[in-house]
Amino acid sequence: MSDQNSQGHLIDEGMEITLHFTLELEDGTVVDSTRDKAPATFQLGDGNLPPGFEHPLKGLGAGESGRFEITPEHAFGQHNPQNVQKLKRDDFQELAPEVGAVVSFADANGNELPGVIKAIGERQVEVDFNHPLAGRTLTFEVEVLDVQPATTH
Repeated sequence: MSDQNSQGHLIDEGMEITLHFTLELEDGTVVDSTRDKAPATFQLGDGNLPPGFEHPLKGLGAGESGRFEITPEHAFGQHNPQNVQKLKRDDFQELAPEVGAVVSFADANGNELPGVIKAIGERQVEVDFNHPLAGRTLTFEVEVLDVQPATTH
């Protein structure tokens, strides 16, 4: 059994995972990566990763790598046309809106809600509140560095 211990733990609920990851779009464009910086450390199930990203990691151990295709349903959801809102141009007096700019709004609960400006008209500004990666199939490449039981602080 000492062999099993030297191998370390496998990724499952309640484990703290340290890994390098690269997130790519369908065309290979890198959206996010830890390759050129410190690896990511998080606890499985803590909300840092959407469940669709956590599920394929289960059962991997330190030193293992994987490359997973994550469909929109398991990543950031499908693009929802209802999340594209037309706001009054007057609401943007503080700043000159630019197409493609990300603007933060507060939702009804006071939480920050980022939106991307899609179009600017004379009276209205069209803002897309979908996640920028909604509707995209992503490739999630991981290299597991360490798996430990999570300690409660």
